[in-house]
Amino acid sequence: MNESTNNIRITQEGVKGSVPPSLSLLPLLIVLATVLLWLPISEVHAERLKDVASIRGIRDNQLVGYGLVVGLTGTGDKKGAMLLSLTNMLYKMGITIDQKDVISKNVASVMVTAKLPPFPKVGRKIDAIVSAIGDSKSLQGGILLMTPLKGPDGKVYAIAQGAVSVGGFSAGRGGASVQKNIPTVGNVPEGAIIEKEVNYDLANLEDLTIVLNRTDFTTASNIKNAINKHLNGDYAKTLDPSSVTVMVPKQYKGDVVGLVNDIEAINVDIDVPAKVIINERTGTVVIGENVKLLPIAIAHGDLTIEIKEATPTDVALQAMGGQSVQPGVSVKEGTKVALSRLSGTSLGEIVTGLNKLGVSPRDLISIMQTIKAAGALSADLEIM
Repeated sequence: MNESTNNIRITQEGVKGSVPPSLSLLPLLIVLATVLLWLPISEVHAERLKDVASIRGIRDNQLVGYGLVVGLTGTGDKKGAMLLSLTNMLYKMGITIDQKDVISKNVASVMVTAKLPPFPKVGRKIDAIVSAIGDSKSLQGGILLMTPLKGPDGKVYAIAQGAVSVGGFSAGRGGASVQKNIPTVGNVPEGAIIEKEVNYDLANLEDLTIVLNRTDFTTASNIKNAINKHLNGDYAKTLDPSSVTVMVPKQYKGDVVGLVNDIEAINVDIDVPAKVIINERTGTVVIGENVKLLPIAIAHGDLTIEIKEATPTDVALQAMGGQSVQPGVSVKEGTKVALSRLSGTSLGEIVTGLNKLGVSPRDLISIMQTIKAAGALSADLEIM
């Protein structure tokens, strides 16, 4: 057999290593059983299909519009497009006024955004987000006037209007000011009413495409196999690592909703990649459970760390009641430390040991980057 992940090679002659010759057949079997118990076991993660993928065509759509917020207490725009917009709005209402005569600090020009949900129905209410685009100081207490919300095709799909709820405030006087959160962005709860529907004939589809949230060959293959097993036929095919197409079976003709309802509840085995994510700005380090380190020696400043793995002799002595092999990490400044673990030393243990010494996040990140460059980190290193 090839060398396994814990560098223990098992051949037809037995376990290679300095095993005492006095060991009989029974102790040798105990040694082999102990070795197999220490070998890493791959865990299977099962998730519902609806949690790891979605149906193509069933998604939100973005809407945007330009509007005015009125009723502010002197915190509106002082200049800019607001004056022209206010003049035009009054003109459409039958009031003719010169733009030079408009003097108001109670009006703010804003951009209004919303998400059109899948299968929208006329009359349904959705939330709208209001954001100031001028020099307004706060939208607190304002009212959004009727604003058409358009899609990428330029058509109006919703109309927004209502009171603006701001989760912050801004106040100041005499050169002193105080601000909490962002008062120039607010929410209009259920302030937009859908006026146009998006046609999508789901019921009569001949096939549908499942799109994975994260591209992965193994997960896509597992989804295909799980669907075929559930439908008792060869209905699903893997197009690429990010999508799976499913032919609608005869029993679901005209009832694709029922098919989607059934397959979304299927448990699918997903493959979790070994990854380390580092945020240099905050010093945050997130380590996946499958991340392992190969034998390596690290020297950083006055820290010296040696990572090695236990030999078959250590396993045999432990099985016979000899000196035990204790997995774990113990790091000390200025001291050479030996780390022993049959299944490979975990990067999480190294980080824990270094954190106990008060190692700065910058040094911690530098150490992990160097380990990756040396080829001893069996994982993807992503730096944010």
